[in-house]
Parts: sequence; structure tokens; C-alpha cells
Amino acid sequence: MLSFLKNHPFSVEAFFESSLVLTFAVPKEELKTYIPECLQLDTFNDKWAFVAIAMVQTKDLRPKGFPKLMGNDFFLIGYRVFVRYINNDGKNLRGLYILKSETDKKKMEFMGNIFTHYNYTTTDILQKEEINSIEISSIKSKFKIRIDKAAVEIPLPEHSPFTDWKEARRFAGPLPFTFTYNAIKKEVLIIEGVRQNWIPSAIKVIDYDFEFLNSLKLGNPVLANAFIIKNIPYYWKKGRIELWK
Repeated sequence: MLSFLKNHPFSVEAFFESSLVLTFAVPKEELKTYIPECLQLDTFNDKWAFVAIAMVQTKDLRPKGFPKLMGNDFFLIGYRVFVRYINNDGKNLRGLYILKSETDKKKMEFMGNIFTHYNYTTTDILQKEEINSIEISSIKSKFKIRIDKAAVEIPLPEHSPFTDWKEARRFAGPLPFTFTYNAIKKEVLIIEGVRQNWIPSAIKVIDYDFEFLNSLKLGNPVLANAFIIKNIPYYWKKGRIELWK
């Protein structure tokens, strides 16, 4: 009865203390089955499609316009595919399709699953910072990433399909839109994000392992880029729905 609540019925704002994004390149044929019929893969050189893992430390997340003291701080993890959608006005929108969402608090899981289709689950998040490195891991979700925070001149990851960081930034995320699809009603839910001063900084990844990425059975995903963004005000507009033609 209240399923309409899941369609992002109001705007939400937050402050991103940090957003760490790893993007993996996969031959486009391997990702086609993971997106709905209304979407197309956002590809590079008509060969590579991309899965991104975003780890975001949010502060004061709340309905837009509410005072900060009513906000909450959450760690959010999103596994997303880079996609495109041609809307009813003929515009080609770049965005993301959510495969999995995680958070560090039950409150976010509960509220997130009332007001979104992202199917949040709660997991443990461990963060360890040393002189030259930062490690983020989870026992329950079976992932670990370690980055070199002291690196100055940072090369692209080995085997990246990009030739330089300028190309890589096109697939840095998050993109302006996120899409959800109701296959029965043929409805596309479009959520637009608005940000300021979004300047991604390249980072050097020492090592990583993600059980969920492994579970997709994609063969050999290649780390294509890795960026971090800090101290960014961000908000998501109220969701809007249109019929897919």
C-alpha cells in the first residue's frame, strides 16, 4: 500500500566528508545481464563497461531543509553500474544503476528501505589509518581496500583502459542521475544528485578484495581508476517517474 514511499518522495541532503570510489572495467558483454531493459551501458571505446564501488562517509543526512541537528551520520557503500537512459524528451542521461547498497547503521537500513529501492543491508565497517596508508574493511561483507595516502605522483592502475587521468575522470562518479526500473509497470524512477566543487583527486590503491564483486562472476574486472573527494555538500532531488516507451 505504501510502496510509493520508496520512490524518493522528498529531497535529501548531506555533507560528504569523504567519497572514495573505485571503478572497474569489464568487457561490455559481461555486464549486459545486470541492467534492466530500459538502460544502456555507458561504455568506453565501445568495449569497456564499468562497475563502481563507492564508499561515502556522510554527515547530517536528512530531508532537505531540515536543521542539521535532525541529521544523522552514516557510512554508505554502493555497488553501481555506469549506464545511460534516453528519457521521453529524447535526452541521453548518464547515470548509475544500483546493484547493492550497504551501511554501518540499522537506522539507515530501516529508513533507506522505506524511502528507496536500494535494498540496504547493515554491515560492519572497520577503518584503520596509519602514517602512510588507510585501510577500510568489513568482516561480514568480506572486503578490504588499502590506499597509499602518501603517494604524490600517481600513475593509472596497471591495465587500466584509460590513457590518462583526464579520460579516467569521465568515469569517476557519482554521475548526475541514478535509475530504478519497475519492469511490471514499465516505469523508470529518476533521481538527480546535485553537488558543488566536485574535484576528484586520484589515489593509489595498494591492494583490494571485494566478495560482492567476485560474486558477479565477471571474469577479470580491471581496476580502471580510483578517486577520493572530500568535504562536499550534496543533495538528491525528489524522484520523478516516467513511462519507458
